[in-house]
Amino acid sequence: MKLKRECILVTGANGQIGSVLTGYLRGIYGDDQVIATDIREPETAAGRFEKLDVTDAASLAQIVSKNKVTQVYHLAAILSARGEQEPMKTWQVNMGTYFNVLEAARERGVEKVFYPSSIAVFGAHISNEPGQWAYLEPATVYGISKAAGENWSDYYFKRYGLDIRSLRYPGIIGHQSMPGGGTTDYAVDIYHKAVKGEAFECFLNPDTTLPMIYISDAMDATIRLMEAAREDITVRTSYNLAGMSFSPAEITASIQKFIPDFTITYNPDFRQKIADSWPSHIDDSIARKDWSWRPSYTLDKMTEEMIRELRKKDLSIKR
Repeated sequence: MKLKRECILVTGANGQIGSVLTGYLRGIYGDDQVIATDIREPETAAGRFEKLDVTDAASLAQIVSKNKVTQVYHLAAILSARGEQEPMKTWQVNMGTYFNVLEAARERGVEKVFYPSSIAVFGAHISNEPGQWAYLEPATVYGISKAAGENWSDYYFKRYGLDIRSLRYPGIIGHQSMPGGGTTDYAVDIYHKAVKGEAFECFLNPDTTLPMIYISDAMDATIRLMEAAREDITVRTSYNLAGMSFSPAEITASIQKFIPDFTITYNPDFRQKIADSWPSHIDDSIARKDWSWRPSYTLDKMTEEMIRELRKKDLSIKR
């Protein structure tokens, strides 16, 4: 049976998630069926790319029409910590770009849209392990924009039948890109410091436990969700997603199993307040039931792979 030909558009393709997800999608659908877009050219050319400022609705619509796009993965956004420095701009960018995607998809017959949400939609007054339908009380403009986007996703599905699917990502850890301005990004930067033989100063307290996920698990969950049968999708706001939960002290202990002389100090800043507004664990039982989600990575398995892959990138690092 011949697979249906797709044309997949990725916005924010140069970012932490986008750069990896674009590669995953090309591996599944082929290089010629995935169009990466971003406001800047990629550092290395690896497939179809079009420069796009997704705040420009007309340019986005033109690309969708010209290429007969069937799926959009909308990853362009300003993240949590950076967003608190420019709250109005963050709201305008995060919501404005999503409305542009929704309208282009609705008007031009796009079949599926992926919208990344975040654990930032939760608030300080929820339990430490919120369920799928927990009350949302976000404490940052990033979280507010993501919660609003979830509700607009549900609205466009119910009003127009647009097949939008979404995940509430925990902190994503990967070796493919540098930290991108999120509160959980300390858990990326810490590995870079460790393999360089440098001490790490953490902007969170040692016992601040947050939900995290390794990039390979995050990509697997995304593809599983998007390839699931339409009738199996019961959540049209955004699915809870969990990988593992740990604190800075616990990730430090894991790193020290492989790099014993690694050291850390703590100097909490404004990001501590953001982290304190988020849960420490996530109940993703509905995702597990609906489309058979299961994470593959533990903390130590992730640490071993992160260190190995980062060392490959810098052959001057001493083994």
